[in-house]
Amino acid sequence: MKELTNRQVRINDPFWSPRLDVNATRAIFHQWEQLEATRCIDNFRIAAGEKDGFREGWFFADSDAYKWLDAASRIYALHPQPRLASLMDSLITMIARAQLPDGYLFTYNQIHFPGQRWVNLQIEHELYCHGHLIEAGVSHYEATGRRDLLDLCIKAADLLVRDFLNASNDKTCGHEEIELALMRLYRVTQNENYLELARQFIERRGRIPFFPLHLWRQFKSHNQRKQVVKELRKDYLAAHPEQRSFKLPGDNYTPRPRFSRQRWYLNALRGLYAQQHAPIRKQTVPVGHAVRFGYLETAIAMVCRESKADWQSALPTLQQAWERMVTRRMYITGGLGAAPFIEGFGADYELDPKYAYAETCASLASLFWNWEMTLLTLDARYSDLFEWQLYNATNVGMGQNGDTYLYNNPLEVHHGVTRQGWYVVPCCPSNLSRMFADLGKYVYSFDENNIWLHQFVSSETTVNGTTIKVESELPWNGKVRIQVTPETHRECIIHVRKPSWTKDIPVIGYDPRDAEYETIMVTGDKTIGFDFDMSIKLRRAHPKVKGHSGKAAVTRGPLVYCLESIDHPETDIFTAQLDPVSLRNEFIPDLLGGCVILHGTTTDGRSLTFIPYFLWGNRGKSQMTVWVNSKGPI
Repeated sequence: MKELTNRQVRINDPFWSPRLDVNATRAIFHQWEQLEATRCIDNFRIAAGEKDGFREGWFFADSDAYKWLDAASRIYALHPQPRLASLMDSLITMIARAQLPDGYLFTYNQIHFPGQRWVNLQIEHELYCHGHLIEAGVSHYEATGRRDLLDLCIKAADLLVRDFLNASNDKTCGHEEIELALMRLYRVTQNENYLELARQFIERRGRIPFFPLHLWRQFKSHNQRKQVVKELRKDYLAAHPEQRSFKLPGDNYTPRPRFSRQRWYLNALRGLYAQQHAPIRKQTVPVGHAVRFGYLETAIAMVCRESKADWQSALPTLQQAWERMVTRRMYITGGLGAAPFIEGFGADYELDPKYAYAETCASLASLFWNWEMTLLTLDARYSDLFEWQLYNATNVGMGQNGDTYLYNNPLEVHHGVTRQGWYVVPCCPSNLSRMFADLGKYVYSFDENNIWLHQFVSSETTVNGTTIKVESELPWNGKVRIQVTPETHRECIIHVRKPSWTKDIPVIGYDPRDAEYETIMVTGDKTIGFDFDMSIKLRRAHPKVKGHSGKAAVTRGPLVYCLESIDHPETDIFTAQLDPVSLRNEFIPDLLGGCVILHGTTTDGRSLTFIPYFLWGNRGKSQMTVWVNSKGPI
């Protein structure tokens, strides 16, 4: 199966087009301003010797600049704005000046520890940062056709080939990313060294001898280096007292259950945190940091697509891990990560809504993985989960105006949360922006005689001489119209995903395994219409999920709904008892940009207003819950 680029798909969707416009005209520029304000961009100027100052941000802060450049490039492919081009060019110039002659670029080492490199691979994210640099180079080349950034990335990748190809098993990164970056670079350059290095990085996981001791030594080294940086900062501020007022933004707030830190230590030392606990074909259970897990699975699926003959043995492992994740370790929203300190997976059925971390980047990693699995297997379950997570677990991460974000996405908030303009770890904003910019590529796929429609987004494309135009009213209504116009009267086969949420079956959680493709033979012009069931459903948690007895999550179509305290000043949303028969839907054009809300009442007659989960937190500090008390079926 083949995929399209974002430029080959023209989106004109009542729901998505305004959001994509906000992403392209506001969010991407807000992100640049924040990168400048937090001195992330200055780090490159300092490394290049063009500015005096002290390096700010985490040791992996370079990746935030690269992800912005990646997102900007994808946006530029569709919206070639002069201001955006100027900002991209200025950053590319800085990268070129900061990069060492052999291709190495990691400002943390270049500024604080000149001459040191690849010191603590499990902790300090050098390869992760190089991966995001490479991804930015590929995206920029695909958007502009220019090779200036791509050549810098090839220089970096060639350095990695020299230093890591056929190296020992301990030469892997603690945060997966370089693997899928090398695969993207391979697809552009067809350089077999990049494919082979990606394979080797993947195969080395879980094969480091005496891993706990190895990790402990790296932590010791890392902490010693942190102390050096602390002393350097102290000396710098003594000499530059005017800089003492500078502060980075705060961290994201999340409640943590007891023993979270101890649990993290055990998780890390056992290798689970960074998926170093077993060789990849034995990793059938999703564990550890949810973003890292998703990036690893994405990379494995990418290698499977490029190396089907000798990597078929990895596919069942991917399928088993996906099945375990969906049935036992995923929130009703599609959010991933139940353990806040780990930022990742808990045990089976450990899905406390209050402690849900469900990081935005984890949902994005899952989208990337599900897309690769869709192309690899032609199974509708993967594109179905893509849709559910896109609307709920991903879309929630960016506020309506594009300049506020949620890092983690709980399903129950008692203290009240406000979306923030930036975080001390700002990995999610630009990651969201690059995915939104690429939305078009996830709508269709094709081969010689077939076209698949995966996502119901109003759009148009031409594939194999056949023009396909989709008019969709999702997510507010279920009507979809598909117009197929072949250039000739040759037969064309269209495969349309029938969503799992249309099935009239007992509703326990959300199960994408019920999705399927409907195959339609087309000869000549043809219009295909669907009117998907958009009835309101109460979804119960699995009986093994603690604390959910008598509770339900309210959904309609592909959307999960929630209660916000701002709509219920006189009602305790956590104790209110929903009368499910009372639920009805209404489109409110002047609420939250226009949305379908659900009206209901409690069993004692008080009104309840459910809003789409992805829109919560846009009206100031508020309490919120997805799970509501409701005993009877709808």
